[in-house]
Amino acid sequence: MDDDLVKQIDKICGSLGMSRSEWLNDLCIVHLDGASGSSAQAMVSAAIPPASGPGYNMTDYDVACANFSIEVPEYFNFGYDVIDRWAERDRNKLAMIWVDQHGEEKKYSFRDLKNLSNGAANILLKYGIKKGDRVMLMLPRIPEWWIFVIALTKLGAVFCPCPTMLTPKDIKYRIRVGKFRMIITDCENAEKVDEITDACPLLDTLFLVDGKRAGWASYLHELDYPAPVSRRKVSMPVARRTRSTDPMLIYFTSGTTGEPKMVLHDHSYPLGHIVTASLWQDVTVNDLHLTFSDTGWAKCAWGKIFGQWVAGTCIFIYDVRGKFSATELLPMMEKYEVTTFCAPPTVYRMLILADLDKFDFRDLRHCCSAGEPLNPEVIRVWQYGTGQLICEGYGQTETVCCIAIFPCMEHKSGSMGKPSPGWHIELHDDDGNPVTPGEEGRIAIGLNPRPVGLFVEYLDSPEANQEAFQNGFYYTGDKAYMDEDGYFWFVGRDDDVIKSSGYRIGPFEVESALMEHPAVQESAVVGSPDLIRGMIVKAFIVLKPGYQPSESLVKELQ
Repeated sequence: MDDDLVKQIDKICGSLGMSRSEWLNDLCIVHLDGASGSSAQAMVSAAIPPASGPGYNMTDYDVACANFSIEVPEYFNFGYDVIDRWAERDRNKLAMIWVDQHGEEKKYSFRDLKNLSNGAANILLKYGIKKGDRVMLMLPRIPEWWIFVIALTKLGAVFCPCPTMLTPKDIKYRIRVGKFRMIITDCENAEKVDEITDACPLLDTLFLVDGKRAGWASYLHELDYPAPVSRRKVSMPVARRTRSTDPMLIYFTSGTTGEPKMVLHDHSYPLGHIVTASLWQDVTVNDLHLTFSDTGWAKCAWGKIFGQWVAGTCIFIYDVRGKFSATELLPMMEKYEVTTFCAPPTVYRMLILADLDKFDFRDLRHCCSAGEPLNPEVIRVWQYGTGQLICEGYGQTETVCCIAIFPCMEHKSGSMGKPSPGWHIELHDDDGNPVTPGEEGRIAIGLNPRPVGLFVEYLDSPEANQEAFQNGFYYTGDKAYMDEDGYFWFVGRDDDVIKSSGYRIGPFEVESALMEHPAVQESAVVGSPDLIRGMIVKAFIVLKPGYQPSESLVKELQ
């Protein structure tokens, strides 16, 4: 351990009142030796109590903002420096519990994931996948998704998770624009890929994880091959030398106009999710965490792999297909004693329709939500039924959790919260000038220093990069205002704000008001062109069971 690292650790220990050995034993990830032999260190410097101690990971927001930092090493690889290190530290440490709708259950330790990902990486090497190659990953919530994410990361390949709901047209666009060499999917989605392969000349390998198909490589076949695949190590150790700045991950993100853009993250991205998992979701080595999200969305990166496994947290995966039902998810949470939970607002709105009194939530200790603003009424009903508030968070495919209600903070229902430790965020007018409290402005993320977890760039989109990165800031495209206490309040997308008769109306404000009505289950508010007022507010509403549309109800809601 080098002298600078020792000094930093001793500084943290002094602020926490503990010895260096105690701190090293309790902190989830402090020193990660690079698999190549060169030093790979990830320091998390903050006034954070050990996981086994009482209270939250972050006990004082202001102190954390003053002291928190993530020092990214020159070389870092999530597969080797997190998964394999946990496997070596505790061979029996549980990493994942997977359950499907039929009750089948599988459990994986970090050692299991180390061995399985090594085997998968060696199979991918056999098919020519090497550092820098781009691979599309389109799988449902099955264990193979996690195995191949780790395997591709170990190889230094650039992977792109995609939703299984994509149409053949969507798949073709992504493969052509992303220049993917391989697609990894399952039998259920293979037919869609077969429809478009002739139009994708760069795609040279089709890979199935759960069966066999003409023209496709097969994971199951490779596992059964007479020459067994090595799980002890990856056959190309040079691949371990991934720099933190090397490309790792691509997400396609859709705007309000135009085709989806490619968001590029590098190998430091998993470290950025220390903020998401340890500070916002408040996970520890003793928790069972459930984030409800499909594998093809960035929400999965937020809650089902990176920050949670950096912290040594076991994740719970419920592989549900088809239409979502609260009556399926809530019993699973109760049975497996989920302790921390994160879901998008749409899921919470469906969960509160169930009779929450029927379920035992004594193990549930922390809940959070992100993806869109959460209406105060939903928070109130959830707290009444479970005893837990919902801490909202804000971020994008381009970021980690960068604004949030952290557990140690005063809860302001409907607020986005305050900027995450390590993130400098301002609100600017259209000319790039800071606005005053109470005045809405564009959310601007400071780049000096550049926060860990912020994306590298929009690939092959110079105009989008020029628009997003200006004057030392990244502009998210969202608008908010800040109150006198420093809490941010979401207004809407920059181009979603409704301008009517000279007034600026945020859709979320109207949606929140509508949600207060007992008949409203879901609402969406948009602007509709009007010759006199420029725009008028139009609301689309889904009624709760037992309510029927009527003129009188329309007048009530107006």
